[in-house]
Amino acid sequence: MKKVILAAIAVMAFGFANAQEQTAKGKWLIEANTGFGSNVGSTSFGLTSVDGETAWNIGAEGGYFVADNLALKVGLGYGDEGDDSSVFAYKIGAKYYAANKFPLEVSYNGVSYKGADENPSYLGLQGGYAWFIGKNVSVEPGIRYNVSLNDDYFKSAFQFNVGFALHF
Repeated sequence: MKKVILAAIAVMAFGFANAQEQTAKGKWLIEANTGFGSNVGSTSFGLTSVDGETAWNIGAEGGYFVADNLALKVGLGYGDEGDDSSVFAYKIGAKYYAANKFPLEVSYNGVSYKGADENPSYLGLQGGYAWFIGKNVSVEPGIRYNVSLNDDYFKSAFQFNVGFALHF
């Protein structure tokens, strides 16, 4: 029993040390997310079909660690919501890894709809967990709340994301 406990402690210590190395100052982050829930200001991957109308979205985000555990990020996304309605999304923000395992993000998201008079923008707040499954790979499930910055036309919304990140 003593060996099992010591082995478990060693595995957790290795995982913690690996996370510290991957979120160190000067490292890079490339991230792709799948978004569930309201798809607002999305730089994620998504495919939905409602009443025979198919909508899709692709996107990615990248970041640079300006300090240990703190990355500045940018993201781009493009999608089609059907009815000849294309969407371009962009994001800029900061992501902090608390205790090297809990990513917390604040970002500004904007969307440009083809032919729209008013385009939405959001302040996004996100939290989750980073599971480092390899030296350079993490899976990061999280919950995001997008606060609408123009409530007259667009509403605030929750999202559930599963992110896949590469750390270099």
